Amino acid sequence: MTQGNKMSGVVLMGHGGPEMLGWRDDLTMPEPGPQDVVIRVRAAAVNNTDVNTRIAWYSKGEAEADDASWSGKPLEFPRVQGADVCGEIVAVGQQVDPGRIGERVLVEPCIREAEGTLQDPPWYFGSECDGGFAQFTRVAARHAYRVESDLSDEELASFPCSYSTAENMLTRAAVRAGETVLVTGASGGVGSAAVQLARARGAKVIAITSPAKAEALRDLGAATTLGRDDDILAALGAASVDVVVDLVAGPNWPVLLDVLRSGGRYAVAGAIGGPMVELDVRTLYLKDLSFFGCTVLEPEVFGNLVGRIERGEIKPLVAETHPLRDIGKAQQNFGEKGHIGKIVLQIP
Repeated sequence: MTQGNKMSGVVLMGHGGPEMLGWRDDLTMPEPGPQDVVIRVRAAAVNNTDVNTRIAWYSKGEAEADDASWSGKPLEFPRVQGADVCGEIVAVGQQVDPGRIGERVLVEPCIREAEGTLQDPPWYFGSECDGGFAQFTRVAARHAYRVESDLSDEELASFPCSYSTAENMLTRAAVRAGETVLVTGASGGVGSAAVQLARARGAKVIAITSPAKAEALRDLGAATTLGRDDDILAALGAASVDVVVDLVAGPNWPVLLDVLRSGGRYAVAGAIGGPMVELDVRTLYLKDLSFFGCTVLEPEVFGNLVGRIERGEIKPLVAETHPLRDIGKAQQNFGEKGHIGKIVLQIP
C-alpha cells in the first residue's frame, strides 16, 4: 500500500540467505532527479543476479564481501533489489518530456547514468541503486524504454535481464544466419532466451539441457539437444560449432573449446557449474579463438531487444508468478531449477 510519501516493498538488509529479505510498508517513495523518471512497478522477475548479490557470490574476497556487487563495489544496505521491471511512468524530472507520463516501459538493467552522472563501470539495477522489488522505482529516463505490446506485465517483466544478457552475448559474438551455436544451461532464463534469439538470427542452435526439458527447448527453436552428462565431443565432433554461448563453465569447460571451429567465438555470462576452469592456452591461440566476457550491454542491445518483443520475434517464458511478499518462496523455487524460463513477482 501507499500512504503519503511511503510505499511497500522488499529490502535486502545484508548478505546472506532469504532471511535477509524483509517486507516494509514505510519505504520512502522515490522522487525524480532532473533527468529521471519514476515508475509504478507492475511486475518484476527473479534472476540469478539478485540471488548472487544477496549471497555475495560476486565477491572474490573473504567474509567482508567488500567487492560483492555487480560492479565490484561494496553494496549499500538496505537495498531494494529487482533488475527485471515492467511498469508505467508516473512522474518525470524537469529535463524529461512530461509527455512520457503514462508510458508502459521496460527498464534496461545495465545503468550507465544514475544520480545525474555517468557511471563507469555501469551500475546494475537493484544492486548499486534501488530496483523493482517495491511499488515504485526511479531510473534515468534513457534507461526506461517504451514498449508497445499486448503481452501482460508479468510476461514483459520476464524479458529485461535474461534476454538482454543473451542478446548481448550474441551481439558481442556477432552471430550470423547459417552459423551453428551451442548454448549451455539452455533451460534457464538466459539460456532459453539465447536459444530463441539465436534462432531469430537464422542460426542453428544446439542446446545443452536435462532430458526432461529437451522437448521444450526444441519447441523454442533448438535443432538438437544434448544432456548435461552427454559426451559433447563424441556427439558433435571436433571443430563443429561456430559460437559457444556459455552460462555454466565448470569442470567440463575445456570440451567447449574442442568443439569450436578454427576462428570460433566463445561468449560467457555465467558460471553456475563453477567459476574455476582449466585452459590450455595452446587451444586458444592455435585455433584463433575469440573470447567475450559479457556483462556490460552494448549500447544498441536493449533497444534491439524491445524491437524484437514488439515484432513478436520472441516469446515470453513465465514459469511461475508469486506475490512480492512471497519472494523467499520464489527465490527458493528459482534455485531448485525445476522450471524453464522466468519466475515473476506481482507488485501490489
